[in-house]
Order: sequence, then C-alpha cells, then structure tokens
Amino acid sequence: MNIPNVLTLFRLALIPIYIVVFMSDVPYRNVWALFVVILAGLTDIADGYVARRYGWTTHTGEMLDPLADKLMMLTVFLSMLVSGHISLAAALAIFIRDAGMIVGTAVFHFRGKQTVPANVMGKATTVLYYVTFVFLLFEWPYDQAILWGTILFSYVTLLVYIGQIRLLNRKPT
Repeated sequence: MNIPNVLTLFRLALIPIYIVVFMSDVPYRNVWALFVVILAGLTDIADGYVARRYGWTTHTGEMLDPLADKLMMLTVFLSMLVSGHISLAAALAIFIRDAGMIVGTAVFHFRGKQTVPANVMGKATTVLYYVTFVFLLFEWPYDQAILWGTILFSYVTLLVYIGQIRLLNRKPT
C-alpha cells in the first residue's frame, strides 16, 4: 500500500459520496456533485503523477486506477440516466464500452496476458467525459451533441486499445 494506491482507494470511496450528494435535495446540489467529481479527477491526476514521479507504480495500482476511473464515470452517467439528462441509448453505449473494457482487462490480466496502460487518447476520453458531464449537469446548449461526440471518440479509443493489446500479445512466429 502506497500513496498512489491510497489516493485510488479514496477515489473509489468518493463514488457513494457522489451518489448521496447527487440524489439529495440540498441547495446547489449540482455544484456539490460537480465538486465531488472534480475531486475524483484531481486525485486521479495526483496518484498518477506521484506513482510515476517516485516510481511507486504497482500491479495493484495498474488495475485499480482505471477501475476507479471507469466506476466513477459509470456511476456519473447512471445518475445522468436516472435523472433524465441522457437517453437509455446513450447510457447503454457508455456502459457497454466501459464494462467491456473492465471485463476485457480483467480477463487478459488473469490469463497472464499483457494489457496497455492508459495512453493519450484514453486520457483525452476521460477529460471529454468530465466536460460532457458538466454540460449535461447544467443542461448547457449542445450537451447532447457533445455527449454523442464523446461516445464516438471513446469507441475510437477502444479500437486503438484493442489494436495495441493484440500487437502486445502477438505470439512471435
């Protein structure tokens, strides 16, 4: 257990806090929900920076970090579905992709296959999802167009990851 892993576990602990805040009827609920999501994003940046800067990367962290990201985003978009901010089709597109990535990575990991760490496109996808969340949360103009653009980009990123994993695990001939 090191500082980056503690930050990742903290990020996982923020998920139920987000749910409670988002579902409450407190004043400025959306602002508080956004604060929790931003805090999760900042801890993601911090744990990645600390892990790389001090060489504190672990196999546990390599598995938990993207899992924490995916679970937070799935929670956020489930809340957007339940609150009527997004359609079932959009939610399914997000859930299928992210659940597929979680299950696929776990299967590869437990079979002793190599997986690829987050790349620039994966990080860009995460940033786009955060931006999309803000647009949806506050119902800003073009929120649905931005949502679908982000979903499309996330699937392009998925295809890139699949290609990288296939290359990495190709048996030499």
